[in-house]
Amino acid sequence: MAKKVKSRNAAQAAVKKRSGSKPATRSSARKAVKSKARSAPKTALKKPARPKQRIAISHHREEDFKADGLRAYAKYRDLGIAAASHGLAQAHVIRLQGPCNPEEVSKLHFHAVDFQMVYVLKGWVKTYMDGEGETLMQEGSAWTQPPKIKHMILDYSDDVELLEVILPAEFKTVEL
Repeated sequence: MAKKVKSRNAAQAAVKKRSGSKPATRSSARKAVKSKARSAPKTALKKPARPKQRIAISHHREEDFKADGLRAYAKYRDLGIAAASHGLAQAHVIRLQGPCNPEEVSKLHFHAVDFQMVYVLKGWVKTYMDGEGETLMQEGSAWTQPPKIKHMILDYSDDVELLEVILPAEFKTVEL
């Protein structure tokens, strides 16, 4: 003979009889809170709209390396990310020009950024980062630099190339 399954209401009634408690009722105050939250203007919660991003394609060309960037001892190849993202981010390949001159290169500074990541494409670079100390980064090494972390380059190989990604595209650099 098949067992009969009680409905949910019947099961709740059975528990109520055993425990002697009344079922919980919804408070009208709770309903009022919900209705207030739902009636908040939707525009107050939205972020300002960013322009639509474009596709950025950049092929290697030697003539694209320019000596017009942040560091006088480097050449930069812009990858078109800043223009495509309307300033949300920038990415470039950096060639540090050798031989390394510590008097020019090794200056403690920080960048007012939201995000910064560096990847060694070729060669090596020795860095100093506050809280991390000296680190030798070789081909295939990558690191992030938290916003406003004090850092500097100490030395690098004559053939070093770095990929750097930064948010936002425009930022301040402060030498210390």
